[in-house]
Amino acid sequence: MQKKTIRDITLTGKKVIMRVDFNVPLTESLTIADDTRIKAALPSINYILEHGASLILMSHLGRPKGKGYQAEFSLKPVAEYLGKLLNRDIAFCPDCQQADAAARALAPGQILMLENTRFYQAEEGKAKKTEEMSEEEYAAKKAELKAQKAAMAEKLASYAEVYVNDAFGTAHRDHASTASICKYMRKKGGPCVAGFLMQKELEYLGLAMSNPKRPFVAIIGGAKVSGKLEVLQSLMQKVDTILIGGGMAYTFLRAMGHEIGNSLCETELLETAKDTLAQAKAAGVKFLLPCDNRIADKFANDANIKICGNDIPAGWSALDIGPETAKVYSAEIKTAQTIVWNGPMGCFEMSNFAAGTNAICQAVADSKAISIVGGGDSVSAVNQSGLADKITHISTGGGASLEFLEGKDLPGCSALDDK
Repeated sequence: MQKKTIRDITLTGKKVIMRVDFNVPLTESLTIADDTRIKAALPSINYILEHGASLILMSHLGRPKGKGYQAEFSLKPVAEYLGKLLNRDIAFCPDCQQADAAARALAPGQILMLENTRFYQAEEGKAKKTEEMSEEEYAAKKAELKAQKAAMAEKLASYAEVYVNDAFGTAHRDHASTASICKYMRKKGGPCVAGFLMQKELEYLGLAMSNPKRPFVAIIGGAKVSGKLEVLQSLMQKVDTILIGGGMAYTFLRAMGHEIGNSLCETELLETAKDTLAQAKAAGVKFLLPCDNRIADKFANDANIKICGNDIPAGWSALDIGPETAKVYSAEIKTAQTIVWNGPMGCFEMSNFAAGTNAICQAVADSKAISIVGGGDSVSAVNQSGLADKITHISTGGGASLEFLEGKDLPGCSALDDK
């Protein structure tokens, strides 16, 4: 997906509106708990300012669901934090749809941050049908919100002459500030381009999915098969080996006839799991499941714990891959030239069940492969391990990176100008 970037356009003297992903965790006192996403946007912000443009930033924060202003979801603390990082004043507009005067007043080198775009239903532009709604009322509501979304996108585009999307984490959303805005920016003759973070995401994920160095190993974990089924089916057309961990492994093991005790299992997907195993075999893909497991008699860090094979006794649950599985998986990872990892191997948040995920972190860090980690939990695990600097690329987009791997269209990317 070759898209124009801020390097491909003239910025001097322009007003730029940029979608960033400042959806950061806040403490109870509304201070920034983790500034990773803010710092990830700094290269684009600095480049735009250094090239003589003024900059308007917009983002969402949390899930206010279009109910209007809610203090706990305000971006004002983020604006203040960003100002300290940049050592400059940042103007803040408390209403993203009433920023005309503030935008006009911006001089080159200045920054304005808009309030949370999701304070408006128009940002998402989606209607939800309630039991009380007739089909006619639902259709009318959809049309109303569609019109509001278009109006919001047009208003946002009116503040600037250039649109930049540097929010890969929301690229899978067809929202007013991520995709619809491009239609109205182009009507004015303005470019719609990627920032450096978006460019980096597309380059690494695009390389992995279109022209990977081989062997190509995918590591897929997490709780449920249902959440990863489409990515598994997509990857089977591209990878050489798939390593399965996390709760989803036990649906596959149960489908193979193993006893899994109280381990997670989506019984409604047992036939789907069998089909997936058959598809992998037909495609010549090595599809590896745990050969041993770290099991517990309750879901707690202080549980009784033991290692067992793939027949787990009643009353016990698998909460992590076992040491032999970690050894087998690490050996596969060592052979790889490209690695994609999405989802932890177990309940790594509890220290007694983090060994499997940590072993995979170490193996990926030690490999000479191009390594790409995506998904909130696996990114958290890598950061927790202290090995993040050994990973080639850590994706900022959980849902977006997953949908990219599934081969789905990302509206926030597709809407940008092609090279």
